[in-house]
Amino acid sequence: MTEAAELPPAPEQARDVFGDRYTDAVRYAELLAEAGVQRGLIGPREVPRLWERHLLNCAVLSEVVPEGVTVCDVGSGAGLPGIPLALVREDLKITLLEPLLRRTNFLTEVVELLGLDHVTVVRGRAEEVLGTLQPVHVVTARAVAPLDRLATWGIPLLRPYGEMLALKGDTAEEELKSAATALSKLGAVGTSILHVGEGVVDPLSTVVRVEVGESPGGVRFAAKRAKAARTGRARRRR
Repeated sequence: MTEAAELPPAPEQARDVFGDRYTDAVRYAELLAEAGVQRGLIGPREVPRLWERHLLNCAVLSEVVPEGVTVCDVGSGAGLPGIPLALVREDLKITLLEPLLRRTNFLTEVVELLGLDHVTVVRGRAEEVLGTLQPVHVVTARAVAPLDRLATWGIPLLRPYGEMLALKGDTAEEELKSAATALSKLGAVGTSILHVGEGVVDPLSTVVRVEVGESPGGVRFAAKRAKAARTGRARRRR
């Protein structure tokens, strides 16, 4: 028997959180426990805690995402938090951004299998798609990098007055303090630490929210976006 067979039954909270998409959430958990483990996208030791630590932990991020916005999940990996968020919120337009081919192949398979028509998979790094990917209202991320580095990748992808929502652990407050200078240079105008998932996950999921002003990424990234946009237009005219 493989460790992939140890996926526990979905907890009762999953029915409430995922609603009509509950069976799709179960299928996604099965895919993570099987193909996800086999392809090295998730560690076998994570299988017994897939629901509490991963799917539900990510799904409750929906509590702080505005209605009807565009979202880019940076470094989506196996689809966390992007896929659980998409299952809960069909009002969102979500881009799963991931540079590794084996991961984007998996994400594409999941999106097609679950019929997530409001989700697009894009292969690339954040710095590579700057100026070609339409700026979004919200950038999400989980376990991608320390906050200062993550902000360098994610904030420039935002529209003016957008926000980055990063799922973090116990180090959230420390990371936020350490990243203060970097965030300011990137055009951040407000930061906060939120706790979501009351009655669903224990401990609560910790989210670092970074709000930006009219120049996401600051002056340097505004110039890079403009240059990339001009290059894109020139290519389309050829």
